[in-house]
Amino acid sequence: MAPYGSVRRIVTALTALGATAMIARAQEINDYPTSARAEYVFGCLKANGETRQAMEQCSCSIDIIASLLPYHRYVTAETVLSMSQVRGNLGGQFRTSEQAAGALNELRRAQAEAEVRCF
Repeated sequence: MAPYGSVRRIVTALTALGATAMIARAQEINDYPTSARAEYVFGCLKANGETRQAMEQCSCSIDIIASLLPYHRYVTAETVLSMSQVRGNLGGQFRTSEQAAGALNELRRAQAEAEVRCF
């Protein structure tokens, strides 16, 4: 009786551990806030026509980008993209640094993959 109870406790503990790991992985994959996804879809809709089909394609696109690029790197790339449009020294730093170029290239690769899969 005692060994059977130990096995049951071990199985219960392993099940709980597995469930915790799955929840953590799901949160890692879905780390984009709803507002960031909505902002992307609104911008994409403006660029691609405000149709039902465009909405589905744009939603698909941000989902693909989110699966390839963690949110903190997406924010970095979006910041670089925005700041590189600023005139003068400040914008120049975002246009010429290797880190900025790397962040933009990573975003562009994710966007290209999303374009192939969704449009």
